[in-house]
Amino acid sequence: MDDDMAGSKEVLVPELHKLLEQDPYLKSFKMDFKRRYALFDQRLKNIEGCEGGLEKFSRSYQSFGIHTLPNGDIYCKEWAPGAEAVFLTGEFNNWNPTSHPYIKLDFGKWEINIPPKEDNSPTIHHGSKLKVVIKSKSGELLYRISPWAKYVVQEEKRVVYDWIHWEPAQPYKHKHERPRKPKSIRIYESHVGIASPEGKIASYKNFTDNVLPKIKELGYNCIQMMAIMEHAYYASFGYQITSFFAASSRFGTPDELKELIDVAHSMGIQVLLDVVHSHASKNSEDGLNQFDGTNSCFFHDGPRGNHDLWDSRLFDYSNWEVLRFLLSNLRWWIEEYGFDGFRFDGITSMLYHHHGIGCGFSGDYNEYFGLHVDEDSLVYLMLANHMIHSLYPDCISVAEDVSGMPALCCPTSYGGVGFDYRLAMAVPDKWIEILKELKDEDWNMGNIVHTLTNRRFNEKYIAYAESHDQALVGDKTLAFWLMDAEMYSNMSVTSPLTSVIDRGIQLHKMIRLITHALGGEGYLNFIGNEFGHPEWLDFPRKGNNESYHYARRQFHLVDDHNLRYRYLYAFDRDMNKLEERFGWLSSPPAYISAKHEGDKLVAFERANLLFIFNFHPYNSFTGYRVAVNSPGKYMIILDTDSAEFGGHQRLEHRTEFFTENVPFNNRPYSILVYIPCRVALILHNVESY
Repeated sequence: MDDDMAGSKEVLVPELHKLLEQDPYLKSFKMDFKRRYALFDQRLKNIEGCEGGLEKFSRSYQSFGIHTLPNGDIYCKEWAPGAEAVFLTGEFNNWNPTSHPYIKLDFGKWEINIPPKEDNSPTIHHGSKLKVVIKSKSGELLYRISPWAKYVVQEEKRVVYDWIHWEPAQPYKHKHERPRKPKSIRIYESHVGIASPEGKIASYKNFTDNVLPKIKELGYNCIQMMAIMEHAYYASFGYQITSFFAASSRFGTPDELKELIDVAHSMGIQVLLDVVHSHASKNSEDGLNQFDGTNSCFFHDGPRGNHDLWDSRLFDYSNWEVLRFLLSNLRWWIEEYGFDGFRFDGITSMLYHHHGIGCGFSGDYNEYFGLHVDEDSLVYLMLANHMIHSLYPDCISVAEDVSGMPALCCPTSYGGVGFDYRLAMAVPDKWIEILKELKDEDWNMGNIVHTLTNRRFNEKYIAYAESHDQALVGDKTLAFWLMDAEMYSNMSVTSPLTSVIDRGIQLHKMIRLITHALGGEGYLNFIGNEFGHPEWLDFPRKGNNESYHYARRQFHLVDDHNLRYRYLYAFDRDMNKLEERFGWLSSPPAYISAKHEGDKLVAFERANLLFIFNFHPYNSFTGYRVAVNSPGKYMIILDTDSAEFGGHQRLEHRTEFFTENVPFNNRPYSILVYIPCRVALILHNVESY
């Protein structure tokens, strides 16, 4: 046990000793963990004492914003500490700005109760437009959207959103139970708007009907949905949030999103929300910025409240009402929509006062502790994870952090931040570096393996060969790095297989498989990349004449049997299905028996499977000795050279490989295999003896 002092009271950090045992280098920073935990513990106790607990505090969306009460009254509540007065206006009062004033409460809160009409129907009906009117200290009337607005729409050719009162008489009711948290998580990173071959903004309905069946067929058990929280600019990829409680109306109605998630649940698929609590849009008329007429309110005042690179506002995580807003926001998406957790965007910006700007993060532990760490943000993340996991044990939280902050994915009881997984962000960078800078003959097997296995002990990582970052215009996907010279001319099976396309197809499969099998405890793929989508992603903007041509996913290419894209799709499907069967992602890290630089060969064992990768561009090996730990008969269960995956079918799957009592590479047994060039194999011990 360890202890700390919060004020004059002793605070226990229940399992800090476990954290320090698994990473002795952290012992020098023991006091930092104790202080962080004490801050977290004190905040939790304050919420308990002042609000009746985290469970009640995080349900504040039930009172803030606008609500129709059972007796027909309309009740509204806002937090606007800098306002001189607050009013409600809209279609219901012919946009009279001051006819419906709020009553001032303590702590900067305001409320109004509007009785029903004479026929007892609510004065404000579903679908009615509204605005909050803030009278500033200078007397100016400012028209605002409630921070708690559930639905906002952007009418054609209008820049500013309208707040629509969303309270349908018969809202969508979920029919299916949430899936249990999977042992192995395989994530399909998605964007609803681009999920169609057509050059337009696609819909929730399209995703439900046309994309969910593909995700199920491909063997993914989790979807990460991007750009759902309403954002001002489509091309921002959802990262300039204006309305945190509103599902983007670009794609359809809230009920259509609820149906999407419900149908995913019926398929046994969990759905994560890409949540942006690291910053907010600078918009004031339809965003949080200057909501109460001041420059602070939800954000820090002065330079600390601005992110210079992102041109956005930064939350004041020490503020009581900001905590209420953000924690309730997480709870809302789980309770109202049925999301099964979150991928927290931009964690690095939150964790440090420098936001990661100009910081290379060398791995020196001093970079993760000290005055440059924003402990207000860190404590908020601890509270968020504590709330998620205590109230919803099957929900998942994923951190996007480039810094490598220790204990990010350790329980809060250890003094950690409490995330389930962190993204292995060095992996895609390594693949891009290799494809961009090295000849095939110069690939370094040791360096590849080190990048894939270099992760913190007892912290779970989600590996990926590429994500949305690599798909965006200005960067290149793996398929583009490998084949962009000929993707538009030589992907047809009716034309001869060129060396460029052949190399690209073979390496695309191998890179994804070794990342999947060796890189972490979870796997992620960005929508369309599973079949080597032939174009980058570029949202409509002035620079491309507002074109939707590149803001789409051409799923129809997979269905065309005259094109080679179907080979990559089939491989991705079978790779995921095999993981589902054997569970290597939920197994202990692999034992790597071979990293041969000359032969360009990597071999390892994981989940009682033998993985062999021959990255050599032209050398195939007959009778190649590979180490194994268990004796028996091995047979091929996945082979990237299979014809159905666009390979050359050089291997006979009925071949039986028997172990020999020949110790090799620190293993007691070994087998002899034929391993062609640019081929990966998975062998299974089908008959142990």
